[in-house]
Amino acid sequence: MFVIISYDVATATRTGARRLRRIARICENYGQRVQNSVFECKIPPNLFVSVKQQLLDTMDPEEDSLRFYFLGKDDEGKILHVGAKKSYDIDGPLII
Repeated sequence: MFVIISYDVATATRTGARRLRRIARICENYGQRVQNSVFECKIPPNLFVSVKQQLLDTMDPEEDSLRFYFLGKDDEGKILHVGAKKSYDIDGPLII
C-alpha cells in the first residue's frame, strides 16, 4: 500500500526535539522524505500496523500530531511534483 505520513512535533523542549528525531528516523526506515515532515511510504498493510504503532508510541498526543494518507496503487502515478528534490522510483533498483 502507498501511504503518505506527515507529522508535526512540538520542539520547544529538549524532549520534543528528541521525539522529532525519533519519528523522523522511524519514517526514514520505511519511506522517502519528500518534505521536511512528509514521507512517501510503500509498505504492506501488516507492516503498516507496526509502523503506526511505533509512531504512536513515540509521539506525545497532547503536543504532536500525525497524519496518514492512504493512496491506492494507481494513485501513485497521479502525484505531481514541481521544483527541486526530485523523488526516486520507489519500485526501481536501489543503487548505493
